[in-house]
Amino acid sequence: MIPTMSRALLALATAACLAGATAAQAAEEVNVYTTREPGLAQPLFDRFTEETGIKVNTVFVEKGLAERVAAEGENSPADVLMVVDYGGLIDLTQRGLTQPIASDIVNSAVPANLRDPAGHWYALSLRARVIYASKDRVGETTMTYESLADPKWKGKICIRSGQHPYNTSLFAAFIAKHGAEAAADYLRALKANLARKPGGGDRDGARDILAGICDLAIGNSYYVGLMRSGRGGDEQKAWGDAIRVIMPTFDDGQGTHVNISGASVAKNAPHKANALKLLEFLVSDEAQKIYADANFEYPVKAGIAPDPIIAALGDLKVDPLPLSELAAHREEASRLVDAVGFDN
Repeated sequence: MIPTMSRALLALATAACLAGATAAQAAEEVNVYTTREPGLAQPLFDRFTEETGIKVNTVFVEKGLAERVAAEGENSPADVLMVVDYGGLIDLTQRGLTQPIASDIVNSAVPANLRDPAGHWYALSLRARVIYASKDRVGETTMTYESLADPKWKGKICIRSGQHPYNTSLFAAFIAKHGAEAAADYLRALKANLARKPGGGDRDGARDILAGICDLAIGNSYYVGLMRSGRGGDEQKAWGDAIRVIMPTFDDGQGTHVNISGASVAKNAPHKANALKLLEFLVSDEAQKIYADANFEYPVKAGIAPDPIIAALGDLKVDPLPLSELAAHREEASRLVDAVGFDN
């Protein structure tokens, strides 16, 4: 446990980094702690400042966001907490580091299954967990997540670590739909179908499909945009062009599993009103379009078109299973990954 004096000193040090404004100016700012790369969110913050005159101060926290906010305690300068995975939002909420908000604007923009029922956290953008398939060696155009366990794919699937939040989220959804025993069997069968040890990133799956190491890979939709757009260079563009994207569902056919980027208002936010204004801006039509164009993510708000590269993948029908329900199975999913030796 961090001593009270150390917590106070940490909070003062953080405040000093964010300071430099007079008391009058402080009322027209908002402090954002984020695990998202600052460059990706900066266009959104710049536009918010242009529209409102409220300055956005950002602190990039790659790891240990919850621990930092907890250590700063009541003196924390954090107003908005932005993360790239719903698991991070759940952790912040369960540790008592967030506060609920009441906003008709935000509630009308964010579907109920993509926000906390009590208003502690909200999705701001979506990324679908899809299947990358070899254009040359795979004839299927539709698949389910369950079908990845079919022995016909033995030695043909690539995936990043089973303990990565993107995968534990998918496996948690499997538990929610089928139960833990069935999920363990599924993980064993999926492991038996792997072409190599789990590892690397989602784009490595596309790379290995091009190289003939595997025929299928599990990856996020926005990486397809990053590859095919050429932002990662000609080599990654070739990876993206080598794959066909399949929008899978579970056997119930209800929709594709998604993960989110999202945000909460910090429990001790010194500029709560400005924090709420920022969240309301982030679900506006303008901001949602920036999300789509800047990082090839799906807007969380209905009616906003994704980037053309992502739109070409097909319509996204989101699995209606509430993320708050998945949260109850995340730890169990992680334990099962270890229990079956998935990453070994």
